[in-house]
Amino acid sequence: MTTAVSRVGDDGMVASPARRVGKLHREGLAAYLFLSPALLFFCVFLILPFIFAIVLAFSDWGGFDLSTLKWAGFSNFGDVLSFDGTFVKPILVNTLLFAFGSVFLATFGSVLVAYCIDRLSFQGFWRVLYFLPVVATVVAIGNVWKMMYQPAGLINAVLNKLGVNSVGFLSDSSYALPAVTVVHAWASIGGAVLILTAGLKAIPEMYYEAAEVDGANSWHTFWSITLPLLRPAVLFVLITQFIGGLQSFALIIVMTGDGGPVNATNVAAFEMYQRAFKFGAWGTASAMAMVLFVIILAITLLQLWIARRRGEETS
Repeated sequence: MTTAVSRVGDDGMVASPARRVGKLHREGLAAYLFLSPALLFFCVFLILPFIFAIVLAFSDWGGFDLSTLKWAGFSNFGDVLSFDGTFVKPILVNTLLFAFGSVFLATFGSVLVAYCIDRLSFQGFWRVLYFLPVVATVVAIGNVWKMMYQPAGLINAVLNKLGVNSVGFLSDSSYALPAVTVVHAWASIGGAVLILTAGLKAIPEMYYEAAEVDGANSWHTFWSITLPLLRPAVLFVLITQFIGGLQSFALIIVMTGDGGPVNATNVAAFEMYQRAFKFGAWGTASAMAMVLFVIILAITLLQLWIARRRGEETS
């Protein structure tokens, strides 16, 4: 035999099930009402453009006039993924090299900097100092480094003092992409340092005290305690750095202008920008965006899978 249990309301009266359902319904409506501005923004500026980009990827459109939109099927993807074109090689190869290089440098540098800052005095000052490039605009960072990379710039002046001939960092196709990659990694270290510093602060001090009692040196402490417990923060930095590296193109425009020399620094996001806004090939640009989206999704899922597997193995 079952009995219906009624709950006493705030007014001292026994609330019936129907009354409780009505109250929950009103609370749900109020919650959606407060969330509606954010949901509207999300739909208008994220969901609808994403759906429209998918439609454009299978269409031929020159922009502005929707009446000229024509269905093209998979022809855009055929052009984009063709090995006879320039998107797969060198553009997509440049994008992956740029992303992997900047992620490696930024992650390694940010872990090292965060670990050092955690053991220094005036930690707030050092964090602000390393965060300044994040606050600065891409145009300012790019122009400063562009002047430093010039044949008569600071870097070549130092090389000349060391007896090394001047290097055409931005004019030589062998050095242009690594030069821009270094700048992107340097500019993104500041944000990663803040995240990793917070992760270091969350590690209990008792682990370090126990390691000191056992006679562990700094290297063993870092490798056996700091790095494993910092893994969630490092994973977040890796994922965000990869996404930022694969989507970056503003720095390319500032430092090389047109992705040169000879497409040496041309990346996928910059090529999409040119195809859409310079040549009016919105369908091809959208197909490139879909390819880049799949690559970003695949790399992110692979990182999460590897991290989960490594976590299971060490648990």
